[in-house]
Amino acid sequence: MAVAIASQIGIHVGGQPLFDDVSFRLTNRERMTLSGRNGAGKSTLLRILAAELLPDSGKLSLRRGARVALHDQRPPRERAISLGDYVLSARAEMIALEAELERLEQVMSAGDHDEVTLESYSNAQQKLETAGGYRWRDDVFAVLRGLGFEAEPEMTERPLSTFSGGELTRASLARALAAGPDLLLLDEPTNHLDIPSLEWLEDHLQGLEAAIVLVAHDRWFLEAVGTSVLELEAGRARFFSGPWHAWRKEKAAREIALGKAIERQTAEIERMERFVERFRYKATKARQAQARIKQIEKLKANAVSHDPRDQRALRFSFATPERAGRFPLKVESARIEVGARVLLEQVTLRLERGEHAVLVGPNGAGKTTLIDTLAGRREPTGGVVKLGHNASLGYLSQHADTAAGTGTVLEAAQRGTGLTPQKVRDLLGHFMFSGDEVEKQLTDISGGEQRRLSLAILVASGANVLILDEPTNHLDLESREALEDALTGFEGALLLVSHDRALLEAVGSRTFAIEDGDLHSYQMGWAEYQRTVQERESTEKETARAADRTSASSSANGKRSTAPRGPSKNALKKIASLERQIEQAEQALATLEEELSDPAAWASPGSSDRSTERHRELKQRIEELYDSWGAAGGSADSN
Repeated sequence: MAVAIASQIGIHVGGQPLFDDVSFRLTNRERMTLSGRNGAGKSTLLRILAAELLPDSGKLSLRRGARVALHDQRPPRERAISLGDYVLSARAEMIALEAELERLEQVMSAGDHDEVTLESYSNAQQKLETAGGYRWRDDVFAVLRGLGFEAEPEMTERPLSTFSGGELTRASLARALAAGPDLLLLDEPTNHLDIPSLEWLEDHLQGLEAAIVLVAHDRWFLEAVGTSVLELEAGRARFFSGPWHAWRKEKAAREIALGKAIERQTAEIERMERFVERFRYKATKARQAQARIKQIEKLKANAVSHDPRDQRALRFSFATPERAGRFPLKVESARIEVGARVLLEQVTLRLERGEHAVLVGPNGAGKTTLIDTLAGRREPTGGVVKLGHNASLGYLSQHADTAAGTGTVLEAAQRGTGLTPQKVRDLLGHFMFSGDEVEKQLTDISGGEQRRLSLAILVASGANVLILDEPTNHLDLESREALEDALTGFEGALLLVSHDRALLEAVGSRTFAIEDGDLHSYQMGWAEYQRTVQERESTEKETARAADRTSASSSANGKRSTAPRGPSKNALKKIASLERQIEQAEQALATLEEELSDPAAWASPGSSDRSTERHRELKQRIEELYDSWGAAGGSADSN
């Protein structure tokens, strides 16, 4: 039986039709993704499905008793309530059932055991068990953990007013998921999630019995979760049954066919217009010319065309930058602190000319703090961060700071680029600012417009080293793909932080990872790095299981085992960390020795002395690491 049926739904905004004749049917376990440019009405349709808006035409039918939950970008209104109470309030019916059972238990303990009381208690008990039993709170807190919250009292008892905007967005998502609805509506659920939380959410949604309608710009997420697509374009809807990649392929073929049809129509109209122009005033051809004019008018009236709004797209590329030295960005033995907390120490990083690297790690590991330090926004508490020869740095923060301040879009772009007004207008045109839009006040522009303005300023900078922190924030899917194309073609060095896994994989050929408080370097792209991590974790788990089986076998025999036990989890973790540090130090030594093979490295006595000292320190560091690794291995064996 269908959970929801939409029949020819339409709505007007500001007196103009936003969309019309939208129809679809949703059943259990169907996960429909909404596609369309910003402003096409995706969020409006979600609010209609949630009964927050009434359609101007058509009909929406929900299955009798169906529960609906909506997660959107609006933060929780009540801020004094605790995180735990806010999320648990999604299951108000469970809280009410528990209260009713407690009341009935008190009545029965007072001696009332009549048939009505016992039947009421039995009914309430059955309802509770059907809805998940007394462990329903465990299910709710499992959702919190999956989305990156610690389900401990110090976290769940904190009032919402103490959380950041991103954390409040995640709390809203947790509440919608915890509600256990029959129809789940998600507007940008991937915002503010790190990659582990994204992957948890994908698995969780795939396991739900609910019908789901979602809006998202994360391509990997759409592919992993979606089973159908509703495309909103030019005020109309087109339903496609199948995964997201199949819809994209079908849409591309459709657009190619549409383009050919437009070309044929344009050519035919031009041919007829040439005939009319040539023979309009010839008496022998006048009747034919009038007939052709009517044909032209009919063709133009029925011509196939794109939605004019869909003609606008983000289009840009980076010009070839000036050539920098071999290592335009260098970090040596840096220490990164926030307050009294040490995030990272002994950080060594060298970004080569033309190299594209990505930086990954869990939320709170220090990624943003590290790249703020690399970009010169804050000083390390130890060590050195410096730009190499002829290096010019361009930095895009996740808050798009370059587009902040007062004035208009045009004025901000002039301040950021130093270009003439006309050149600035030409630049902004590539970033979807045209006509009067360049006169918008910065205080009035959207998050997406602010991000596009920051990108425009960055492109005009001519930097040959780019550091980008979450550059896809507030960008729609087409703009993300345009950014991906531009970054892939960028000839300078690049360090990228992003939760967009498609962008990470497309752009990066090297991965820096913050793991267990250390920065590690892997000469591989993000997807290969992920496979490496998964294989490592699988090996560690299998080793731990084998140790548990050995221990259980010894206990079952009732004997004290004389066989050596497997290494502990902490020992395995320490060994793995030391092995990564050894790999990183040996890689740094190899890079240094390659530098020293160049005669130019010995041209200056001071430079050669520093290089020799660094070479000695690295070799000593590697020896110490091997000693520690051997000791850790011996200790593990003795266990």
